[in-house]
Amino acid sequence: MSALDSAGRRGRAGGSRARRDAWVFLALALPNLALIAFFTYRPLLVNMYYSTLDWTLGAMDATVVGFGNYVEFFTSPDAPAVLGATGIFTVATVGGSMVLGLLVAVSLNQKVPGRTLARSAVFAPYVLSGVGVGMVWLFIFDPVYGALSWVLRSVGMASPQWINDPKLSLVMVIIVYVWKNLGYCAVVYLAGLQSLPQDVMEAAALDGAGPLRRFFLVSFPLLSPTTFFLLITSLLSSLQAFDIIKIMTPTGNGTGTLIFEAYLQAFGAYNRAGYSAAISVVLFVLLLIMTGLQLRFVERKVHYA
Repeated sequence: MSALDSAGRRGRAGGSRARRDAWVFLALALPNLALIAFFTYRPLLVNMYYSTLDWTLGAMDATVVGFGNYVEFFTSPDAPAVLGATGIFTVATVGGSMVLGLLVAVSLNQKVPGRTLARSAVFAPYVLSGVGVGMVWLFIFDPVYGALSWVLRSVGMASPQWINDPKLSLVMVIIVYVWKNLGYCAVVYLAGLQSLPQDVMEAAALDGAGPLRRFFLVSFPLLSPTTFFLLITSLLSSLQAFDIIKIMTPTGNGTGTLIFEAYLQAFGAYNRAGYSAAISVVLFVLLLIMTGLQLRFVERKVHYA
């Protein structure tokens, strides 16, 4: 009986400890969950409700239109331009930032003098304000007074109309966004390169693999978790890019991505809050789909070991 009593006491002690741990977990987690629910999920649900309204910003009343705002957006003549600008901007900025970031990371991984200063210089633009970056680069691209136009005139060339031409405006903001964010990709890739197992790299070198073969056949496949992480974070960041576009092209001249179009519809000349909310929901669904597709298909090619 003493053994049974001892086992019973241990069981009760274990159950009491489990209940105490559960209460501690709830005490620590509930405040954070409440904040997330109030400041993240509640606005999301409210925005979805607003997307079903024909509501002018500031008006005291609104008309329920159901999916009318969504139908209007996808059937409007501006929808292809908005979706096209979003796709081009996202693909170009994500691809450009990751490719250039990888090249910069490989360069900074070499044992050369001044590499610490170079790493800091490459990463610095990422932590700068997007508003400040946009204003500086707007001066550089100005076709009349800009630094780039002065350089081109000094060699007898005319400056392109970066600001006035819709196609060049999109190229302009893509260049600036890639310049600002490639430092982030470079630093993450650099961390991945420095964590590669050196015994594998040495074995490949002993087998006669040159630098290029070692990179493409050994290093890059081992960097697949880093690439996957950067692909998700860069994609989400690019689809939500706003500050640089707003500063450099205030009216969205060829740069009307989904998030910027939502801003223009709500706070521009239209004040259509319900229609803007519908565009925001479209962007949210697109982000959800893109993340799900990456987790479903791209992660299969990731090698974690």
